[in-house]
Amino acid sequence: MATKNINVRAERVGAQSAETGTVRGTARAPRWVVPSVKVALVVADAALAVASFVLAFIVREGENVLARASDGRLAWSADFEPYGALLLFVLLIRLLSLWYHDLYRLRGEFSYVDDCVHVFKATATASLLIVAAAFLYRGGFEFRAFSYARGVFVLDFFLALAASGLVRLVVRGAQASVRRRGINLIPTLVVGRGHEAVLCIREMRARRELGYRVIGVVESGPVDAGGVPESFEGVPVISDLAGLSEAIQETGANEVIITDPRVPGDLLFDVMMQVGRRRGVEFRIAPSLFNCLPRKTEVDQIGALPMITLFREPLSDAARLVKRTSDVLVASLALAALTPLWLVIAALIKIDSRGPIFYRQERVGMDGRIFLFLKFRTMRANSDDAVHREYQRKYIAGQPDTNLGDGLRPVYKLHQDPRVTRVGRVLRRLSLDELPQLLNVLRGDMSVVGPRPPIPYEVEAYELWHRKRLDMKPGLTGLWQVSGRNRLSFDEMVRLDLFYIENWSLLLDLRIILKTLPVMLRGDNAY
Repeated sequence: MATKNINVRAERVGAQSAETGTVRGTARAPRWVVPSVKVALVVADAALAVASFVLAFIVREGENVLARASDGRLAWSADFEPYGALLLFVLLIRLLSLWYHDLYRLRGEFSYVDDCVHVFKATATASLLIVAAAFLYRGGFEFRAFSYARGVFVLDFFLALAASGLVRLVVRGAQASVRRRGINLIPTLVVGRGHEAVLCIREMRARRELGYRVIGVVESGPVDAGGVPESFEGVPVISDLAGLSEAIQETGANEVIITDPRVPGDLLFDVMMQVGRRRGVEFRIAPSLFNCLPRKTEVDQIGALPMITLFREPLSDAARLVKRTSDVLVASLALAALTPLWLVIAALIKIDSRGPIFYRQERVGMDGRIFLFLKFRTMRANSDDAVHREYQRKYIAGQPDTNLGDGLRPVYKLHQDPRVTRVGRVLRRLSLDELPQLLNVLRGDMSVVGPRPPIPYEVEAYELWHRKRLDMKPGLTGLWQVSGRNRLSFDEMVRLDLFYIENWSLLLDLRIILKTLPVMLRGDNAY
């Protein structure tokens, strides 16, 4: 019977491979596009490396770089000639550093934050090597006694950093724009039909700029007669685990995402050896966030027995001090920079509707402490919260009618709330109503990054494991806000909060802060 089922599944793969192949073919750009973009990047980086060094000299020294020789030809000026002797080193070092930091690989997936970090590392590394070359080589024998101006190299670093960063942002922006039109998406197979598979498919469908097109689902469990649907989340189920290798070959998939932790490791290894390396297929594992082992662990030994101890406290005393210091610094700078915007928002609120500028509400903070939460008022004064209270109760309970979108693009928020004013809708769309929470951060009630602060009647509806999200101060922004926001169910939001709490680091906070601004500008809080 098992053989018959596999054969049936194999027939389905054959029947659908033409369809998925067509989808993949229409979605891919011509093969010459990516190599051409890489060549253009190298040429642009080479030109900018030379231009940055020359401009740094002009700004620092205020001298021309070119002069007329006695025979009428243009040549390096006497002042720039020692620097001109370094230009070949500057060019090669810059290009090699960018290549070493993987900035010429147009990855399927990308992050603006990661790209900026890599650009900074590449530029800093190259600048140090250029300085070393300048003071060791000194332009050759002819300029061995010349003393280079350090300011030129400092300016060159900042100019090269700005130029390389701008080029990458433009390229990535163009790449994301093309992907939103459904062009050049990576054909992807998802293994499993569980909760993680649903999240994976929905996220990739809702955010095409991620660069993925899910063309098929592979059944990871036993295949019983009539037990597997023809499609899952609108994607055809094309194979079982036994036919994974054939499914990859027939569909032309470039990536395989494993969402079921029960997939046998030896089977996965065999598939990777058969088709993965030969065809350049990437394999990724998307484990359940709630089952991930936290990074904050200690390896101890009791007698001859090794033990892994999990931290009882989310943050150590030193980590709390670091996080608090960064909170005060970021909040103070943000308040100073955004004061004019506060005045404009306050005026618009007063013009649009009667009532106070600020909205004060009790929220639940770390360890269940109640604090007074501040926002710009986006609703009519004295509005009844019964509608929101009932919706939140259903949302926390996971009732399906709280999805106000659809199966393809879920939305878990009251986006047609009659209490919201005209100005309030704009403020909510851009998340500007949350700016007064910077004052909560300075008072110590909140952090810049952390879980969303719940209302007391929300906490009353929590299950026991939901309350673990109260182990850290709530935040102005957080992992939930930059990872799907209103497209996530309550349980999914809590899992993200718990993952953040268990894996906190200053770098993680920085990444979330940098990702928050694009989310605000896109209006992901529009619902």
